Amino acid sequence: MTPTNALSVVVHRLRGLAFGLALAGAAALPAAATTAGPWDGGYLALGDSVAFGFIAGDGYAYLNPDNFMNYPESVGRRLEKATTNAACPGETTSGFISWTGADNGCRPFRANFPLHVAYAPEQTQLNFATTYLSSHRGTSLVTIGLGANDGFLLQNACKGDPTCIGNGLPATLGTIYVNMNTILSNLRATGFKGVLMVVNYYSLDYSDPAQTGFTVALNTALANAAAANGAVVADAFSAFQAAATPAGGKTCLTGLLNGANPQNAIPPFSCDVHPSLSGQRLLAKTVASTFAQLGWRPQN
Repeated sequence: MTPTNALSVVVHRLRGLAFGLALAGAAALPAAATTAGPWDGGYLALGDSVAFGFIAGDGYAYLNPDNFMNYPESVGRRLEKATTNAACPGETTSGFISWTGADNGCRPFRANFPLHVAYAPEQTQLNFATTYLSSHRGTSLVTIGLGANDGFLLQNACKGDPTCIGNGLPATLGTIYVNMNTILSNLRATGFKGVLMVVNYYSLDYSDPAQTGFTVALNTALANAAAANGAVVADAFSAFQAAATPAGGKTCLTGLLNGANPQNAIPPFSCDVHPSLSGQRLLAKTVASTFAQLGWRPQN
């Protein structure tokens, strides 16, 4: 995912609508149907670059996925569960479902570099996930984080034109909801009875109403799809917001994001959009805490 000034301009114009949708959606969301139990099964992680642990501009490091620490690894250790992480950098909700669906870099990444878990080139992430769940009946937790890349594809298609992006944004959010509903319902259709968890997105700058408004609108679409399928939401948005409050809401200043230019060792620093190691750990804590609220307690 890549932030753009054009998208921020559009979101600034729409922030009132975004926050209104968020408040209305939050009030209307029913409690998720899933309740957790002390299962011994494994953990399947799905999603985009955040779940993969992607670091921009990391060169030869891409040749070995073990170079990229990620929150699913930390969650697996905390829960003492074998972890399978099928996340792919640049994955969109459409590309997750269909090999011909819109893509923001997952397919070329897969063609050149290994993921944390290997699956056939012709397999989509959804196909891998449903096949995995059908053969791993004891799986107790599935997390999924998708949606941000859909918004950035819109920006690319519009070549940064604010009017074009503004006109296309409602449809993009609608597509995210429809695709997530399809994804979550297909995961449930495998007979999976464990905890199905959507990991939402943090704001890159909580002091910026435009950027934060877009994130809220995206998270609302994700939360509504989760509620429709008995899934719960791991609220990364609120976790990062709390951590960023002492820094005036500026997520970059908390150290939770990777630096945009690793060679620059002199302040002021700039940040990439992906979580740093501490950001990944905060995501892991959020996922594990959400699981705990459903009845699971970690061992000390």
